[in-house]
Amino acid sequence: MCGISGFCNLKQNYLTNKESWEHILRDMSSSLSPKVSKDFPAFFSEHVGLSLASNAQPVTRTRCGNQYTIVYQGSIYNTDELLPPLRAAGYSLDTDSAADILLYAYIHYGSSFVSLLNGVFAFAIWDSATETLFLGRDRAGIKPLFYTMTEDTFLFASQPKALFAHPLVTPRIDTTSLQEILSIGPAHTSGNGIFCGIKEVLPGHTLTFSQQHLTSALYWDLTSQEHTDSYPQTVDRVSFLVRDSIRRQLKSSVPVCSFLSGGIDSSIVTAVSANCLRERGEVLKTFSFDFSENDVYFQSNSFQPERDLPYVNTMLSHCSTHHTYLECDQNTLVDLLYPAVDARDVPGMTDIDASLLYFCKMVEKQATVALTGECADEIFGGYPWFYRQDLFHKDGFPWSADLSARTLFLKHDICRTLHLEEYSHTRYEESCSKVPALDGETPQEQRRRTIAYLNIKWFMQALLDRMDRIGTYAGLEARVPFADHRIMEYVFNVPWTMKYQNGVEKALLRDACSDLLPPELLHRKKSPYPKTYHPGYEQLLTERFSQMLQNPNAPIYPLLDHALAKKFMTSHKELGKPWFGQLMAGPQLMAYFLQINYWMEQYHLSL
Repeated sequence: MCGISGFCNLKQNYLTNKESWEHILRDMSSSLSPKVSKDFPAFFSEHVGLSLASNAQPVTRTRCGNQYTIVYQGSIYNTDELLPPLRAAGYSLDTDSAADILLYAYIHYGSSFVSLLNGVFAFAIWDSATETLFLGRDRAGIKPLFYTMTEDTFLFASQPKALFAHPLVTPRIDTTSLQEILSIGPAHTSGNGIFCGIKEVLPGHTLTFSQQHLTSALYWDLTSQEHTDSYPQTVDRVSFLVRDSIRRQLKSSVPVCSFLSGGIDSSIVTAVSANCLRERGEVLKTFSFDFSENDVYFQSNSFQPERDLPYVNTMLSHCSTHHTYLECDQNTLVDLLYPAVDARDVPGMTDIDASLLYFCKMVEKQATVALTGECADEIFGGYPWFYRQDLFHKDGFPWSADLSARTLFLKHDICRTLHLEEYSHTRYEESCSKVPALDGETPQEQRRRTIAYLNIKWFMQALLDRMDRIGTYAGLEARVPFADHRIMEYVFNVPWTMKYQNGVEKALLRDACSDLLPPELLHRKKSPYPKTYHPGYEQLLTERFSQMLQNPNAPIYPLLDHALAKKFMTSHKELGKPWFGQLMAGPQLMAYFLQINYWMEQYHLSL
């Protein structure tokens, strides 16, 4: 685990009683990583304190008599492009350290330097010349960055838990917090930190704290443009962008592996990665994931028509790697529901998060960086709501088509008070109003663009949150080549007729990478991340849910209609009818409320 944290107050002198402020900063860093040493390195000046939770030293450089300091988390994939102009301008850079490059780029270009970056990042730069704290977050929002303002003090951190380690900040929730959790969770409104007073630096934005004022600035967003390339040209362009992104993200000073699910996305990443490493005389390590006894209990449905394992084996025959099969049993899965909340500071995608946490822990024993196939579906149109008419025309978030499932055992007066359906629909309409228009588009094409925009801004963000937070908690850096901003920019404007052909989703991506995969895998119907169908898992959830219902001191107790909850526990739970995404159905609803209750306990939250 790693992360950044700090505080700034232009009316405060932190060098007075410095030892006390160092202790507070150490507590903030320690909350992000238990490995922070007693003598951890930190940066202090009169008005600011900065730290890294990795025992690395904040980087400080002096230019023209002015001092600049950076704390940074992430990976920059185009350092080879950034270095030459900086060196030509007279900056002494003896290494390709990303922190050094970012800091000198800020000194040279000013705040606009973020638009030059290709990578994932969250950083804070203290500029002593202007007494300004400058923060930035990557375009897709892969790396987290939270902040709050209290009593003239600005605080930031990679996760809310670090903010709560400061004596001025206390975890609290309000009506909006519950609306986020219950009506649109495990997604969340971008910028909303769920806890009262906690906000996120928005993806593709910078934040400046100066003169006791906060200023947010947009440096990147999706834009609508006419697509003029022919289909062959589009295929060639996508082919280059995908392969170039994967190659860039293979650069690492530590062992790299890939997740291989047997779907086309992870298989493309694996094929390119294996070829690149083979050129270096290395063999790629790959990992596949499943659940114990899924060969017995798997149930085919419209969202998950078949198991992944046969396609994993097909890919392994096609592409030589050093492969490890990983399985998670039901007891482990249930036991990790709560650590998954610890990893994210909020309730998440229940057993999907829990299983990913288990798998990342296992992978971390053999590798430090993993490339994944996440985000291809959101960008290239792989989900049913891109083409199924009932979901495509849904007046709301298509991955949460049936909000009634969320309220099955909530008290009716709670539902009325929180206005859950209205809250979800308001957030939906706000997002639709921000979709960049393109003159001349038909209503159908405009709707296609809206669906694509919602998927990138909402559903993809939820999956990126999950992947980064869970991976970081397990000590594994999960990289997402498909989320390269160049791919998002280009494919967002490609017409749907090129993305979806002859009833085949992601036809464009398949054609662009047809030389990389065996035919039977190239033409495979989409299947999402695996989940367990073992009846023992539902039984374990029911037992824990029942124990929670019997505890009048459970924080969530006042929200639940206990008669409805007991009825739900004894009824059949449709496994193929999700209430969020493609995987979260009846059992996951119980797991979600178990996570909410645990979350409230851990942060001493009351209604």
